[in-house]
Amino acid sequence: MDRKPPVKTGIARIWAAFFYSLDGLRHAILNEAAFRQEVFIVVIASIALLFLPLSFAWKGLLFFATASLLVVELLNSAIESVVDMVSPEYHDLAKRAKDLGSAAVFVSIVIALVLWCCAIFTILQDAPK
Repeated sequence: MDRKPPVKTGIARIWAAFFYSLDGLRHAILNEAAFRQEVFIVVIASIALLFLPLSFAWKGLLFFATASLLVVELLNSAIESVVDMVSPEYHDLAKRAKDLGSAAVFVSIVIALVLWCCAIFTILQDAPK
């Protein structure tokens, strides 16, 4: 069994937390296909935002909604990892936890899509006829 690392405090804790976060991102990129796909979508959407004729507020809202998908996916992956550790065999509660994490990702995708559709509608409404 793995031993717990010694407790860090102050700047050392902040510095260590930074590298723990980088380890988590590296793991997600290397091992989570859904995360890689969503990173690709966020990069493409962010580039598209640079060229869309939208206000700064719209662009900020769309970037936040799209990028928050990555946060939700990371949390979902964390939930799945913990569930797999504590319940390697099938259990209804383990399935429920995983399904709820997946639902959170789905809801964040729907929110982003609705906002993107509203933004595109706004662009089309403002286009010269």
